[in-house]
Amino acid sequence: MQIKRRNKKNEQNEKKNRVILPVTVEEYQVAQLYSVAEASKNETGGGEGIEVLKNEPFDNYPLLGGKYCKGQYTYKIYHLKSKVPAFIRLLAPEGSLEVHEEAWNAYPYCRTVISNPGYMKDAFYVTIETLHAPGHGDLENAHELTGDKLKLREVVTIDISNDPVKQADYKPSEDPTKFKSEKTGRGPLIGPQWWKKCDPVMTCYKLVTCEFKWFGLQTRIEKFIQDVERRLFTNFHRQVFCWMDRWHGLTMEDIRRLEDKTKEELDQQRQVGEVRGTRGE
Repeated sequence: MQIKRRNKKNEQNEKKNRVILPVTVEEYQVAQLYSVAEASKNETGGGEGIEVLKNEPFDNYPLLGGKYCKGQYTYKIYHLKSKVPAFIRLLAPEGSLEVHEEAWNAYPYCRTVISNPGYMKDAFYVTIETLHAPGHGDLENAHELTGDKLKLREVVTIDISNDPVKQADYKPSEDPTKFKSEKTGRGPLIGPQWWKKCDPVMTCYKLVTCEFKWFGLQTRIEKFIQDVERRLFTNFHRQVFCWMDRWHGLTMEDIRRLEDKTKEELDQQRQVGEVRGTRGE
């Protein structure tokens, strides 16, 4: 993950997160989409959660200098409230806590744009550019950065097995140090740099650019966004690995059917029951 932060001097603070996984790039395409659908259901209920407005093919949208141009476009609205920090809930008016997400998935490259058009408009956005590639994080410049962006970056490896997770997020069934796949024999992921003992292995290279223009809160919000992104990347990829026996062997046709069914479930689930999933602090 790379975070670009603008302050009064227009300085930049950049980090690059590399998430290493014991799967192939081809397997991850299915694994990611399956896990997004399942995680969405876990975060939806009681008037909050995820609303899928569009899920359709796209063409002629250039990514990474035009190397990738077509794939699947999704447009979602995240109905938040309890999922944002208390100090934001105090400042933001009722009904403003909706985050819009557009994603252009031209796998193995994906671009996601998160915004708040109803309240903050162009004062806030987060862009996530992800390249999925074989290997254990050995691409030095996956996003083809140049100049100061390349010089200022700080590389951080997310270790889904050894990095700490919040107590509220921990589930024994989603612990890579305890899971062993019955279908593939992979896992558990034990010891430092477990990926050096794995075959296959791949890496998600994530470049995150954040723009937040709210006087007096910029530094605090940008730190919060950094923390949230790393928390989401860690928890999500722990699920991807530990749900391997659920998604392994599924086809893209299976995934599209699952996505259609999930959209219907989310529309129903959002209107009933209790608030579910990750809470803000």
